[in-house]
Amino acid sequence: MSQRRRSQGHGRFTTAPPIGGPHELGQNWLVDRRFPADMAEILRRAPPYPVLELGAGNGALTEALVANGAAVIALELDPLRVDRLRRRFAGRAEIVEADMLTFDFGPKPHHVIANVPFSLTTPLLRRLLQQNHWDTAVLLLQWEVARKRAGVGGTTMLTASWWPWYEFSLGERVPAAAFTPMPTVDGGILIIRRRAVPLVPSELLKDYQYLVRQAFTGPGRGLRAILRRHFPDRVVDDWISRECLDSRTLPRDLKSDAWASLFRLHRQFGFSGSKSARIPLAL
Repeated sequence: MSQRRRSQGHGRFTTAPPIGGPHELGQNWLVDRRFPADMAEILRRAPPYPVLELGAGNGALTEALVANGAAVIALELDPLRVDRLRRRFAGRAEIVEADMLTFDFGPKPHHVIANVPFSLTTPLLRRLLQQNHWDTAVLLLQWEVARKRAGVGGTTMLTASWWPWYEFSLGERVPAAAFTPMPTVDGGILIIRRRAVPLVPSELLKDYQYLVRQAFTGPGRGLRAILRRHFPDRVVDDWISRECLDSRTLPRDLKSDAWASLFRLHRQFGFSGSKSARIPLAL
């Protein structure tokens, strides 16, 4: 829904009739203006870079960004929405007809913001984390997905695979009633910030991600049993003691510093059975 008109007295927006698009499955538009304002505020406190909005849709985030004085490039796939957004934001934001999954992010520093279609969460995160020039990303996802990606209650292989280069944090919960059509689950804001100093050199990314894959998918009950298949028992026990872990610790329980420490162990002692041709990481 591309047009947005404020209803009287409720801090919400009514919308024009929906326009279909190839990536619309899982898309729910924000109609509660508090949450676009909160997301834009996170970027207002970040370094003063332009903002790339992925999937402008009904313009709720675009409006909040320009109200904060941000320089905005907003992507939208549907040509009818693009036309409406260009008329609405003429002279205030650049509207680009493009697919968020194939658009060239470019070489200049910028931030990223998106109300991510639920069906595109994983492919978009894969693409985003492989880009080299953005500083901060503010993403609206499903609540439980945002929690997992932020490492709340245990991390996922995707987050662990990129933790040395990014910090993942959980923002506020967005109730289902803040969207139209209203989804069956709440949303959640995930904030990703690029580390100024990576915990692992970038040129070792493939080796590091190989280690993470082996830890998450290797046989054994608990991290100690998994690692003992690759390192001497004494080395594993000493490392677990230094990191204040125990035999019940699972890969999902490790934090970013522990993953970086484990990778240093890998670099020092090697991984028995590891090959020079690394197994591609399936995120």
